[in-house]
Amino acid sequence: MPELPTTLSPSKVSSFTDCALAFRFSAIDRIPQPPTVATVRGTLVHSALEGLIGLDPRDRTRDAALECLERAVAVLDEDPEWSELALDEASTEKFLAESTALVHRYFELEDPTTVDAVGLELPVAHRLFADDPDRPVVLRGIIDRLERDAQGRLVVTDYKTGRAPAEGYQQSRMTGVHIYAYLCERVHGERPSKVRLLFLGSPAVVEAEPTDQSTRQIERKLTSIWNAIETACARDDFRPKQSRLCSWCAYQQWCPAFGGDPEEARRLHAGSAPPPRRDVFERD
Repeated sequence: MPELPTTLSPSKVSSFTDCALAFRFSAIDRIPQPPTVATVRGTLVHSALEGLIGLDPRDRTRDAALECLERAVAVLDEDPEWSELALDEASTEKFLAESTALVHRYFELEDPTTVDAVGLELPVAHRLFADDPDRPVVLRGIIDRLERDAQGRLVVTDYKTGRAPAEGYQQSRMTGVHIYAYLCERVHGERPSKVRLLFLGSPAVVEAEPTDQSTRQIERKLTSIWNAIETACARDDFRPKQSRLCSWCAYQQWCPAFGGDPEEARRLHAGSAPPPRRDVFERD
C-alpha cells in the first residue's frame, strides 16, 4: 500500500485533480520531473520581482527591476535546474530576452511603488483536520506576496509568467490563491479582502473576493481531495486521466494509458527520491 503523504498544497491539489497517477509519481513515489524552460524562467522572474518589492517603495523603478533580474541571472550557474537545461547560446539569449520582457510587462499591471507588502515568499501552514489526531495532514503553501491595500485589508497576490486563461477557465485557476486566503484566515485570523493573479505573459490581472461561501467551498474541496487521496492509497488505485496535459507530462513513458508500466518507473527511481521542492509555485 502506498504511503499516505503528510502534506497537501495548492500544487498537490491541482496535480491530483488533473491526474491521480501523475500525483502518485510526484507526491508519493517522488519521481523527479525534469526542469523546463518555462519553470526555470518562472523561478527567475519571481526572484527578480521579489527583489524589486523588497526595496523601499520609492526605489521600485523599472531600472531597479532590471537590476534585480540581472542579480538573479548572475547566480543561475549555481542552479542545478538551469544546468540541466543545457541551453545553447541562441536558446540562452532567447530565454533572457523573454525573462526581461516579462519583467517589463509587470509594470503594465500595477505601480509597484504603491504596494504595501507585509510578506514576500511567505510560508503558511495549518493542520487540515485540527480536531482529528488520526489525520495529521498539514496544508501548506508559500504566498508570493501578502500585502495591505489602501484600506488596510489583506490582499494575496500571485505571479504567473504564462498567459491568462480564457474567461471561462479563470475561476479554476483561482483555486490556489483561494487556498492561500483560507490559510491566511486560519493562521493569521484575518480573511484577505482580495486574491489576485498577475499574468505577466498577457499581461492581465484576474481577481476575486473571498467570501463565507468561497471559504466553505475551499474547505469542502480540500476535504474531498484528501478523502480521495486516502482512498486511493488504501486501495493502491491511482488511475491516469487523459487530457491535453498529457502532451507535457514528464511521466507519460510510464503511464498505462500510453502503454507504459508504473512499476518500471518505481524500480528505476527506487532509493533516489530528490529532496522536497517548492510546492507553491507552479511555474507557468
